[in-house]
Amino acid sequence: MAKTSDVAASAAVPSGADIERAESFAREPFLLDGEGPEALAPGTARRRALDAALAEIDAGAEYPSIEWRRDFSLLLGLERLLADEPPKLRDGAELNPHQLDALSGTLAELMAQQQEMANDELRNGDGPAAELEEPPSEEEELGLEDDAELEADADDDDDADADEDDDADDDDEADVEDEEEEDEEPQDWQEAAVDEDEDVVEEAPDDPGAARRFWFEHATGAGKTVAAVGFIEATRTGGVLILTHRRNLVDQFIGEITDRGYKERLRPPLLGDRDDAEGPVTVETYQWFVRNHKKVSDAYAVVICDEAHTALGEKTSACIRAWPGPVFIGMTATGALIARHVADLFPTQTSRFDLAQAARRGVISPLRCLRIPPGPGVRTIAKVPLRKGEVDQDFDQEELAALLDQGPFNFAIADLYKSRFRKTPGVLYTAGVQHAHNVAQAFRAVGINAQAVSGQTPKRELAEILAAFERGDVDVLCNAQLLAEGWNSPRATICMHLAPTASRRIYQQRVGRVTRRAPGKEAGLVIDFVHPATTHDETIVTLHSLLDRDVYRGGAIVVGPVRRGRGRKVRVERRIVPVSDVEEKRMEVLEREIWRIAVENLDYPEQHAWAALAGARVNTQGWRRARAMLQNDRTKELRRRFLLTCVQRNRNAQLRLKALGEIADLGDPDAFDDAIDIVGTWSREDKRAGTKTLLQALIDKRIGRRDQAQAWVWRLSSYTRDLHEEYAVQRWPETKRLLGLLVNSSGRAHGRNARRLVHAARKQDRRLAVSLLAAAVSHTPEGEEVLRGARMRMARKPSGVARELLRNFPKGGKRRRRRGKRNGEGEKGGGNGAAPGTEVAAGAEASANGAGPGVASENGAEAAKAKPKKRRKRASRASKNRNGGDPRADSGAGEVDLAGPEGDAVPVGDSDE
Repeated sequence: MAKTSDVAASAAVPSGADIERAESFAREPFLLDGEGPEALAPGTARRRALDAALAEIDAGAEYPSIEWRRDFSLLLGLERLLADEPPKLRDGAELNPHQLDALSGTLAELMAQQQEMANDELRNGDGPAAELEEPPSEEEELGLEDDAELEADADDDDDADADEDDDADDDDEADVEDEEEEDEEPQDWQEAAVDEDEDVVEEAPDDPGAARRFWFEHATGAGKTVAAVGFIEATRTGGVLILTHRRNLVDQFIGEITDRGYKERLRPPLLGDRDDAEGPVTVETYQWFVRNHKKVSDAYAVVICDEAHTALGEKTSACIRAWPGPVFIGMTATGALIARHVADLFPTQTSRFDLAQAARRGVISPLRCLRIPPGPGVRTIAKVPLRKGEVDQDFDQEELAALLDQGPFNFAIADLYKSRFRKTPGVLYTAGVQHAHNVAQAFRAVGINAQAVSGQTPKRELAEILAAFERGDVDVLCNAQLLAEGWNSPRATICMHLAPTASRRIYQQRVGRVTRRAPGKEAGLVIDFVHPATTHDETIVTLHSLLDRDVYRGGAIVVGPVRRGRGRKVRVERRIVPVSDVEEKRMEVLEREIWRIAVENLDYPEQHAWAALAGARVNTQGWRRARAMLQNDRTKELRRRFLLTCVQRNRNAQLRLKALGEIADLGDPDAFDDAIDIVGTWSREDKRAGTKTLLQALIDKRIGRRDQAQAWVWRLSSYTRDLHEEYAVQRWPETKRLLGLLVNSSGRAHGRNARRLVHAARKQDRRLAVSLLAAAVSHTPEGEEVLRGARMRMARKPSGVARELLRNFPKGGKRRRRRGKRNGEGEKGGGNGAAPGTEVAAGAEASANGAGPGVASENGAEAAKAKPKKRRKRASRASKNRNGGDPRADSGAGEVDLAGPEGDAVPVGDSDE
């Protein structure tokens, strides 16, 4: 049992001398600016680090042990670094907020682990709080009493109740057995027999170091290397081992660490029992780690795994799991884009700063996208099989190279690059090493300085080519996959996916090569060789599917702030295409951006949906634009859908009539028939205007077959029956009686009245006969058959019947205002000031008096000069009186009087023939 005085001393506030000794020993401050010794409360992570350091000092240690460095070196260093305002590296570079998020997230997880360890010690009774609690005395445990009488009474009571206790025990055991039987829930199913050959899924193996493995996701170009240097700054005594997947990235890391001011901490790999408490830093590859994982020194307290998704292979992940001591920190830009997630190996994510966030905050360059449809020979790329890799799957590179590596295609790409981008620096990703060399040769043939690089390129030559690209001596780098990860060049502006990929991880790594900001660089340009309407569910990965963007517009900013100004390398198209694979989102885009849609790039059903929306929403100002958007409609199906929807759903009456006229211009019988049906649903005034438009169309041009035109004429006449009846009644009062008999009769009488009306119509002139047949309504099959036969005979020339029906409509437009003439100006110009219609009226009166046409014209002109208004009224009244109320003598131009010598009219039903 610990002494109370010793426990109290350990729980008390540490002295300043102890704190100074521990700080000198650990090379880390235990009290930050503005804090006092009371901040080191028992149970906190810093207090645990202080107590452990003082214990090692008292034990005679000259420097912190490996265990102390692994537990507290990084924790204390992160607290120190984040306490500065602002946090800086040794060279004075300030850390960005997303880099600080990665550091602070790791610190929070380390402190949470220390707190859990402290709580476990308290529960097990090993902590200082447990030691402060004094155990009870023996007397209190036994509960002895000095009074003998009480002891005797207790003994008597115990003896007296012994038998009762035995009986009670028996009863309790029986009750417990009954309760257990009652509590058993009945089983409602019967388990099948277990097959001995059936595979049994084994439990996941223990992973003791999983709690000390963290990872963060930062976009490519957002500064993951700088964040790694921040961890180096944080740990002063613990060693740091940085693992990456390529040798050229090792040199890149060493150069970055040197530039940041930590060159003196770089060490060769520590193997075996070698120890170094000065915070050594080593950079190596994963291949080296797999070969030497059993010999790596425990002096490394922190292991940083660059491009952590490449560490998910079976061998590499097994070696990492077999080393539970250090703190592992994984860095990646594509942690969530692969089948085997990074969280399988690194369970705890401390920060996330994806491509979209980085672009919005201006940490990386904005990204523009341009889609170029491949040639006919390349459209079969979807048939290239997929091959499963270590962490995801991609197209078979050999078959992809056989499909893409074509001389004409390579030269077409080179010519396209020269014509549109000139010498803008870019990176091309090809299908294989030979394809890269062939493309580079095609680029050099058109005058662009391009070089091909691959894993087969000698290191010295590779370094020279990359340096020449940085200097501007090389404008285009062609590679298969060498420059997809780790290579950084702010000068790179164009990322051309000449060889598409099915891996989202590889695609994002490629795009990351053009995301770094540079002077004069407005945005990175990503070129996808796909059709503009390629959706997200396609096998080929595009920038829009990677970022889940619903709309494609050529050359427009896909992610990042839109800055208007110079420096743009590509023209931005005006029209857009929905590219989402979700039907609801695509329809939202069609409705929201209806007048910016590239209709020719839509699917056939979506083209019809757009035409319907446009027809319903088009206005007077947008009519020409809507027509222009349909210029690529060769089959005229979209135009027909647009016009019919406009006729049916548009609110603008003038546009509906305009659409009717264009439907007639199409010459499509089906569309014309549908338009007639739609006009029948309009209101009375709109129906008259629509019928007038369609009748005029039947007069102007031939639409459909003759039998169709005949039916259309009489269907249109039924929409305006009141007009034709009104004209017939005015012309011939007998019309009213005939129509009344037809309507009020039934049975055989109805058929007789229908024949009577047809016989009477045959005796009249064409206009009156057409009006009578148009005004007649039959409600029996016999009567309908009589009227149909008469109408078909009358409409042997449908345009003539349409012309006669059209004459019954009231004249449209407003009357012109007559200007007053002074000093006899109305007499100038041969009687131009005469009222309209006076010549006709005078001619009608002259005809009634038996004068010839020439006389009527002369007398009419003279009468118009004298008193136009009175002569017009007098002529009309005189004409009506002379003809006994029959207005047939006052028929307009084009009417033919075929009366015989006895006054009987000759049938004129076939006069058009």
